[in-house]
Amino acid sequence: MARSKKTRKGGENGAKFAPRVKKVDRNAVDGKKSETGRKSGSRHNETLLKQAADNATVKNKDTRHGSKKPVALILPTSITKPLVVKPKQPKLTDEQKLLKLEDDPRLNQLLDQLEEGRDLSDADQKWLDAQLDRIEQLMLSLGLTDGDDTPMESPKKQLSDDDLLNRFESGADLLKDYQQKD
Repeated sequence: MARSKKTRKGGENGAKFAPRVKKVDRNAVDGKKSETGRKSGSRHNETLLKQAADNATVKNKDTRHGSKKPVALILPTSITKPLVVKPKQPKLTDEQKLLKLEDDPRLNQLLDQLEEGRDLSDADQKWLDAQLDRIEQLMLSLGLTDGDDTPMESPKKQLSDDDLLNRFESGADLLKDYQQKD
């Protein structure tokens, strides 16, 4: 059998190609715009500029949630000064407080004025009275005298050794009596 060469042509029964049509005519048939880009003179047209401005405000609207208040990235000058933190000093004992009060130059000056017979102002007199009261309280709490010859000690401290021994022995007798009652 004789071999025939294949061809691309379909003949009468083959698929038909669309006829060649220019691009402009093809777009008109499809219903698409044939122009691309903006019309000439559009940047000078006022109506188009107003529409573009309205569209720009819609586009520029901030879509973030929360506060839009601007935050300063630098501190104000009043805060930027370094804060001076005083180290905590240990609490003073009553003796230290008393020594500090007695060494106060204002207190000494006012006491000297009183000894000379001068009158003090009301504010100075109130301050002096408050300081003297505080000194007296500290001296009482420490068991010190305020310069008088009368002792401030309790009667328990004035007992002699013999009295203390007798008291101790009598306490021992009371303890024995308590133990025997059970």
